[in-house]
Amino acid sequence: MPGQVSNNMQSDVRFRSPPGRRAVVLTLVTFLFALMPPVRAELALPEIGDPSGNLLSPTQERRLGQAFMRQIRATQPVIEDPLMNSYIQRLGQRLVAASGAAGRSFHFFLIRSPQINAFAGPGGYIGIYTGLVTTTQSESELASVVAHEIAHVTQNHLLRSFDAAQRMSLPMAALAIAALVLGAATDNAAAGVAAASGIQAGEAQRQINFTRANEEEADSFGIKTLARADFDPQAMATFFERMGRATRLYDSGVLPEFLRTHPVTSNRIADARGRAGAYPYRQRPDSLDYHLLRARLRSGEFDDARDAVTFFRENLAARRYRNEEAERYGYVLALTGARQYRKAGAELGKLLRKRPAEIAYLVAQAELLQRQGRPGDGIAVLRDALDLYPGNYPLTIYYSRLLLDQGEAAKALRLLQEQLQGRPREAQLYKLLARAAGAAGQKPLAHSYLADYYYQTGALEAAVRQLQIALRDEGLSYYDNAQMTARLRMMQDELALVENRK
Repeated sequence: MPGQVSNNMQSDVRFRSPPGRRAVVLTLVTFLFALMPPVRAELALPEIGDPSGNLLSPTQERRLGQAFMRQIRATQPVIEDPLMNSYIQRLGQRLVAASGAAGRSFHFFLIRSPQINAFAGPGGYIGIYTGLVTTTQSESELASVVAHEIAHVTQNHLLRSFDAAQRMSLPMAALAIAALVLGAATDNAAAGVAAASGIQAGEAQRQINFTRANEEEADSFGIKTLARADFDPQAMATFFERMGRATRLYDSGVLPEFLRTHPVTSNRIADARGRAGAYPYRQRPDSLDYHLLRARLRSGEFDDARDAVTFFRENLAARRYRNEEAERYGYVLALTGARQYRKAGAELGKLLRKRPAEIAYLVAQAELLQRQGRPGDGIAVLRDALDLYPGNYPLTIYYSRLLLDQGEAAKALRLLQEQLQGRPREAQLYKLLARAAGAAGQKPLAHSYLADYYYQTGALEAAVRQLQIALRDEGLSYYDNAQMTARLRMMQDELALVENRK
């Protein structure tokens, strides 16, 4: 919609440098120079495939990535919504497959924030701020930014810049890299301070990570990935152009984060256009899932659900939307949140008549039925949906929640354990498993799962306490006792390393 980018950006430029920022940056710079070799003015990039780019083994990078993600979860509002996560994972994995890195592990996640940015961490962890999603005007634009971040990972840009990770303990390397990435992605001292115990990294990050050569290389590989994934290869240049036009609205101190970490120049736009011109023109329609994600995000932006109802109702009346079906879905969510259940049911009925097997609509129907005091009917809706889509993650999560509310803990536990086999990185899954195990009377298992949840979210002390509680149970089998003891020692060692640096 015209003007949409400016409005979103204006809501995002409130992040200003806090008092004492210079002192904090100086502290970080001192810290980094103690860990790293001298930084040259220009960082030489090895040729693609050059062994000098292999700074860490795959196992080391995977462990570093997991530790990095724990720091992100501990400091950022990572979204745990199964429907949203399912979409961003599908989009990301589609791009990974087209990038030529299909055998490499990636994990995509959303962070609830109006910031217009994305970032890549070690181990293939790629974060996308929701402000970026709602600012994009097409699915190809969103894909272009994700493809760009994938290229940063496949070309080892972060690890090339921060090869000191090889010489640090795992927890401290993760802390430092999280501070670097967050400091640059947000330009917000608070994020870096929280991630690295008083160390903020925005200035140093821009010096050693986002070099011009890295950005050009990520653009080139990203556009190639877009074309191979059947997205519009011109979308990256289009997004850059809109970002570039927005720069005249701001002084250099309050630019949106994307413009600070991905500087947009006329040359960069021209280069992106030129690279995209090597591929056939492709006008690809947006998927419904992309528009449903945006509507779901919009519905959650309002503090008062009644304001959300007004927003969607007026948009529908004025035909002010990019996709009417998704706008009506947002209206349903808003009406449900405002407890206008009869109207919500009428609007949802229109959607279900058009697409009776749409997962997002079936979940909305089950939640509406539960709020109306008909949880049994909601369970039936999701049970039938799982017959259509066996093992579907969002459906299983919502179904399990309803089962737990109705006292069917053992059934919920079994379904959730099946999901865990393929989703060991989903922190929220461990929390739900802990609830199910506790309700099913399996207390040690509940404490063990809760320890995993706390560990995944960076709460090491809480994770240690939960395992200690679980190990007090005299009924534990030898195998379970040995497994929990080993995990406890690992967590205690990591906690000690972190606390010794405070």
